[in-house]
Amino acid sequence: MVIKDTLTLRNGVVIPLLGFGTWQIKDGEEAYASTLAALAAGYRHIDTAAAYRNETSIGRAIKDSGIPRKQLFITTKLESHLKNYEQTFVEFEQSRKRLGVDYIDLYLIHAPWPWSEWQTNPDYSQGNIAAWKAMEKLYQEKKVRSIGVSNFDISHLEKLFQGIDLLPHVNQIALWIGRPQKALRAFCSEKEIAIEAYSPLATGRIFKLDLLHTLAKKYKKTPAQIAIRFTVDLGTITLPKSTNPSRIIENGELDFKLERDDLLALLELENLHYR
Repeated sequence: MVIKDTLTLRNGVVIPLLGFGTWQIKDGEEAYASTLAALAAGYRHIDTAAAYRNETSIGRAIKDSGIPRKQLFITTKLESHLKNYEQTFVEFEQSRKRLGVDYIDLYLIHAPWPWSEWQTNPDYSQGNIAAWKAMEKLYQEKKVRSIGVSNFDISHLEKLFQGIDLLPHVNQIALWIGRPQKALRAFCSEKEIAIEAYSPLATGRIFKLDLLHTLAKKYKKTPAQIAIRFTVDLGTITLPKSTNPSRIIENGELDFKLERDDLLALLELENLHYR
């Protein structure tokens, strides 16, 4: 049962294979109720970010759940435009306080460039190295249990590696049916960097795919369950998101495995934009 399955990172930290993604979940009652529903459904891995502006509500749900802190895995992220050593410590502390916890399980650089500049793919490698050096210190001081990056491709990782001592434990990337990230997954596997798949449902666009519905009928599962299971069967940590309590439960019911031929058929689909 995937909701209870785990993966061990390179440093020995155990991370739940299924996480609850909170991107685009509004701060306030929506973020609070959704997170509380996920925790009640058995999720123990909660993924957020400073940029989501919902850490406070998520922290309140974590506290009100009554679940012991050691049973939870909490991820948050440094905002994409912050590429500064000293500022990283300030931002980390603010995230920690908003979440109401003593430590963070996984802290990520949210993107290799500011989101406002992503289309031009600018080179912020020195800023990323500066932020990473601060994260290495947070890790050494045991304020975080693991550190990583998000949205980094091979070129971003190679530039980062030139100035750091500790390789990322995790790279959180957009990965779904039609965007299998084969080269990046292989590169990270070689470096023992775990992959987290965010938006495994392609923010809902994936449901336009006919093969997904065909497989859902074959396995007697929902299209969403097939899509999420696809990311699991690739060996990634997966982060589905929903604000609907019944769907939150459903997304965690992944006690099946795709047959090899079906997985290969889905892997053959690339560069799908689901327009």
